[in-house]
Amino acid sequence: MNKYFADTNLFLRYLTDDVPDQAQAVEQLLDRAGKEEIELHTSVLTIAEIVWTLESYYDLKVDDVRMKVIGILNTPGLNVENEAIILRALEIYVHQNIDFVDAYNGEWMKEQGLSSAVTFDEKHFKRIPGIETISPDDMSL
Repeated sequence: MNKYFADTNLFLRYLTDDVPDQAQAVEQLLDRAGKEEIELHTSVLTIAEIVWTLESYYDLKVDDVRMKVIGILNTPGLNVENEAIILRALEIYVHQNIDFVDAYNGEWMKEQGLSSAVTFDEKHFKRIPGIETISPDDMSL
């Protein structure tokens, strides 16, 4: 079976239908993946770019962004890197009012057995349960 990387713009065309011909082409592509004619893969960076674009360019609310990303994750025939971490990060992103990337990084840290983040931006990381923040200024080297 042929394997392909699915880029951000495919999902944006499909989710927003702002270019109907392209949205239709993506729907056909996703149908083929669902029928296991092809295998599609995408990355965490693609998901992060989708979140950012839907928020900033399309001005969607975080809960709407969350639902669209969950739709992507539930697409038959699409393999998404670190899907479980993304799902946990989406919940934190919505319910703790933090950037998706910070939420993802916090959940990724936990997956790696890390509980402390060295950062100057404590605002978001402090909202992630199980993560503490440390300023570089406070560390004894």
